[in-house]
Amino acid sequence: MQDAPRVRLAAVCLLLVPGLAACGQSQPPAASAPPPPTVTVARPIERGVVDYDEYVGRFVAVNSVEVRARVSGYLDQVHFRDGQMVKEGDLLFTIDRRPFQNALDQARANLAQAQANLAYAEADFKRGQQLVRDRTITEQVFEQRTQALRSAQAAVAANEAAVRQAELDLQFTELRAPISGRIGDRRVSAGNLVMGGTAASTTLLATIVSLDPIRLEFTFDEASYLRYERFSRTGKEVTGREGSVMVDLKLIDEDDFEHRGYMDFVDNVIDRSSGTIRGRAVFANPNGMLIPGMFARIRVPGSPVYQALLVPDSAIGSEQVRKYVLVVGPDNTATPKYVTPGPVVDGQRVIKAGLAANDLVIVDGLMRVRPGQKVNPQERKPDAPKPGPQAKAE
Repeated sequence: MQDAPRVRLAAVCLLLVPGLAACGQSQPPAASAPPPPTVTVARPIERGVVDYDEYVGRFVAVNSVEVRARVSGYLDQVHFRDGQMVKEGDLLFTIDRRPFQNALDQARANLAQAQANLAYAEADFKRGQQLVRDRTITEQVFEQRTQALRSAQAAVAANEAAVRQAELDLQFTELRAPISGRIGDRRVSAGNLVMGGTAASTTLLATIVSLDPIRLEFTFDEASYLRYERFSRTGKEVTGREGSVMVDLKLIDEDDFEHRGYMDFVDNVIDRSSGTIRGRAVFANPNGMLIPGMFARIRVPGSPVYQALLVPDSAIGSEQVRKYVLVVGPDNTATPKYVTPGPVVDGQRVIKAGLAANDLVIVDGLMRVRPGQKVNPQERKPDAPKPGPQAKAE
């Protein structure tokens, strides 16, 4: 029984021997820190840009004419194909000329009769002048001859006017295109009675719209109008009333603003119901692809040219509602700078505030870096955007 405590003590010592041996050995070295991530940095591009506003508009024709007859009669011939292009002066319709030719012949005959009466009255008046001096006839008879001469002269003038009107009526039997453009479909077929004249009941025969050039009408809000006007009053024209402001346009199936035109009109009143004002731009349309009624998106200058800093859009990060870029300092530490982004210019984002021209901005590898982390910067020059101020709102 006395040996039991000794046995237990010996067993405990045997268990402690491996632990004491392990304490005497050296610890393994700690793992080395990873190298700083490699990122691509670039300085902002500094250039003049213009902010652009985009609106949706509808094309309207510069000239639109309803072809109506000036004289009544039966439609004799149609000289065009529905929907074709016509030039100014092309013959479109012919009304039966025979009644108007007869009216002209009658007017000319009446004129000839009036001219014969005038010749007799003139000769009678000349004889009366000599006879009244010789006191062969009385003053009353001479006055009668004078009155007959004046009546004959008036009759000739009236018949001359009747001839001119008959010639016009005969000319109006041929309806020609008043403008160049595309004509619609005929509204009346040959053989139908056409009502002419200046009353509201005249017969509509066809419509013609001009296509080259063509206008695009759009509306913009009152705040934009005030901004444009204030710029214009400082000598920086952006409203385009004088046709000096260039604008761009794209159709609904196009990705880029491929069509170039110019502003030529801004209305003089703001619509009370919508609070907008109407603007208008003119575009060349040599192939006739743009037609009235078609929708398009127009881009107009929203500001004068100003100097701005541009960085790639991918270099901008988001922190809730704030935007930032990571800037590499002299000690290769990534530091966030909160910026105010502007529009996109040819793939580059305009920075309106918060960035300096000599800052080195991380443009590639942003997702591998945390603010305050050391980085291995590799500087490169970013691709310059296309020349010319091109900016659009987003």
